[in-house]
Order: sequence, then structure tokens, then C-alpha cells
Amino acid sequence: MQLVDTHCHLDFDTYKNDLEAVLKRAEDAGIERVVVPGTDLKSSERAVELSKKYAQIFAAIGIHPHDADKSTDSDISALGQLIEHNDKISAIGEIGLDYFKKYSDITSQKDLFRKCLEVARASSLPVILHNREASEDLLSILKEVFPDGTKGVMHCFSADKEFLRKFLNIGLHISFTGNITFPAAGELRELIKYVPVELLLLETDAPFITPVPLRGKRNEPAYIRHMLDVYSKIYKLTPEDIARVTTHNANKLFELKIEEQSVISYVIRGSLYLNITNRCTNKCTFCIRQYSDYVKGHNLRLEDEPDVNEIKDAMGDISAFDEIVFCGLGEPMLRLDIVKQIASYVKSKGGRVRLTTNGHGDIINERKIAPELKGLIDNVSVSLNAPGEEIYDDLCRPDTGENTYDAVINFIAECKKQDMSVEITCLDLIGEDGVEGCRKIARDMGVNFRLRHLNVVG
Repeated sequence: MQLVDTHCHLDFDTYKNDLEAVLKRAEDAGIERVVVPGTDLKSSERAVELSKKYAQIFAAIGIHPHDADKSTDSDISALGQLIEHNDKISAIGEIGLDYFKKYSDITSQKDLFRKCLEVARASSLPVILHNREASEDLLSILKEVFPDGTKGVMHCFSADKEFLRKFLNIGLHISFTGNITFPAAGELRELIKYVPVELLLLETDAPFITPVPLRGKRNEPAYIRHMLDVYSKIYKLTPEDIARVTTHNANKLFELKIEEQSVISYVIRGSLYLNITNRCTNKCTFCIRQYSDYVKGHNLRLEDEPDVNEIKDAMGDISAFDEIVFCGLGEPMLRLDIVKQIASYVKSKGGRVRLTTNGHGDIINERKIAPELKGLIDNVSVSLNAPGEEIYDDLCRPDTGENTYDAVINFIAECKKQDMSVEITCLDLIGEDGVEGCRKIARDMGVNFRLRHLNVVG
């Protein structure tokens, strides 16, 4: 299990006598990277020095709003100089606004915040944001400096649902601290439900906010593991899923140089998915392929299409999985023979097989293929996504010619005829009327229906 602590103040004096031991415990806990944010110029310089000394540490540099009254333009210039001479600075932060403690004048805080954001814009670095009871002003300044959206993270999130939505809408990641494990933090845990896991980061904010069951002790990166069960329950994913997804999120945002190799098979919850091709006969406007190679932290970009033996090797022992699912970055029916051979292998081992498809199999293979899948495929999930041909062609942009939509409907009917369990799926982006149209098609055909949500994959 690989983990990233995206916010940990290892430069603080509280670690000066046992930093090596802290890092060893972090390594033993699977902490692959730690981002150390600066809180003033000297703290930022210490963070940079730590990044030079330890491979797993990356620095962020910035000036905390508490220090706004004391900061100078020369401090801002010095931050720029640090960036020019160090390649392990991953972000500008910790910066922001704090109207709760008000250690610095509000006007000074706003002025400093704008200047730090300008450093981030000039360097194309993401930001690590501090916000205490200042959401409206913070959001306004972010939109002023970054009108096209903000790359960064709202750390130690503490605002309400309304501002959570607004921060997500401008492109920010969100992170919470060990307080999500506190018994009285029910409202905070409810907020987590509204954060797409693809925009979630892990952080300790150590040495502060130590999670249960270690509350009262000095916090440190290794303790981040105590937060995984909370996230696991909320997202209905395994702790391993949470670790993998958040590690990918952090690696992408902060460019932490963690190698993420492409995979043929990948695990989500209790299912083993097979990624056997990246080719597809649809060019769907909403498809994850348009903006990412990753699903739930798995890199699905194949260099070459795997053969049967390579797929079997990648699957390993399948007895631990609830099902084997043909679902990758492409359309599996483009490799029908491979699907049949692997499905036969799985059935010989007593396993269950699910096929996720766009329903173009008959067109691709120039024959009705459902009879060939009988006894091999237990469940078929067909991405219909539209209640009619015109919407379908506009949304999915098939390259299989005219009457593709009718062919998909016929494929669904043939699979049901072959006694496979069939479901039609569609995305909520088509609106209530469109969703109801797809639901009616499923009802009329006597198959199941499942509504999916835009940008929620896996």
C-alpha cells in the first residue's frame, strides 16, 4: 500500500530530535511521499533543505496568513528565488486567509494572499490553501487571480457544504485531517460524501490534529493510516482503493515522481477488472478517456494489447474475487475471441464473469454474438446513455455507421434471450427526461437499469 501525506510540518522543532525515526515509521507504514509546507520564509527554506536531504520529502513554500503583518516584498521575492534554484518544490503553500484567530490584519492577509497567488501563477505551481472563516473572500481572490480555475488543495477543510461545492467547482482538491476520526465529527464526515474521491487527498497536518486512537500524542505521517477506514466506509471502497486513488491524485497534482505502471488487471472493491484493449468504437463526449488514463488510481494506458497468457498471468489467483469484469479503457468486444477464451477459463475455475460493453459487438464482429457468450458471461452491462438515436449519436459519436443505436438495442435483447442477466446504464448528464426514457426502455425490455453519475467511474 502506497500513501502520500500531502501536508506535514516536519520542519517544526517538535521533530528535530527524532526526525529519522519519524521517517522510518512513515516508510514502514507505506508513506511514499511527504509534502512539507512552509509557513514563512525561514520555514520554507527549511522545507526545501529537507527535500534535498530526503528523497521522499517534497517542499511547498509560502507564507501563512498569521504572518501577514510581518511579511515584506523581499520575502515574496525570496520565494521566487527558491523556486528558480530547487526542483523539488511542489506547491506554493501554506497560504490563505484566517479570520478566526486574526493574528494579522485582514487587509494585510488579503494583500499577502494575492502576492503568493501571483508567485504560484508565475511558476505554474499548485497552491496549498489555509482557510478559517474566510471562505467568501478567499474564493473571490482565487477567482480574481485564477479566473479559469485553480490548481491546488483546500487543506484541513472546515467550511460548509455550499463552499465545498464552490471550491470543487473551481478545480480544487480537498483534504481533511485526523479530526474526521473524532466521535463528534459526524457533520464533517457527512461533508466528505460530497467530495469525489478523484479530488480527495490525504494529510495529517502533523504535528497537529492526531487521529483516534492516538489523540493526545504528537501527530506524524505514519498515523495517516488511521484515517483510511473512515474514508473506506464513506466511499464504499477498500482501504487499498483509497490509498491508491489518493496517491495518484497527489502524484498528479504535486508531480511527486511516483512511477505508476500500466495494468492489465486491476482491483476495485471485491472485483477484478480486465483491461484488454484501449481501442473503442465510440468517442463519447463524457468518457474518461478524453481527459485521463486512470480509473480509481489505476493506469489503464496499454503499450500493447495483451494475449491470453499475459491476461491469465495478470489475473493470478481469481478465487478471492466476487467476479471478473471485462472493463478497461476500451471496448472489449473488439477482442471477442480473447473475451471468450478468458471467460471460459474463469468459468472452469468456478468464477463469475461480467461484461461491460457499449453494445456494438454485433456490428464489430458482423454477426450476432450473444449465442457465443451464453454460458460464459453471467452479467452484461450495456452503456446505452440515450433514449434515442439522435441523442445517442450526438453524445457517443460512434464510428460504426448508421443504425448503431438500433444495433445496441438488438444486442441487449439477444443477451436477454440467451438467459444472461442484463442491465442498461445511462449517465445523469442527459437530464431527468433522458434518464426516464432509458429507464422505460429497460422496463419495456425486461432488463435491469442503473443510473450512473458523470465523472464517477469505477
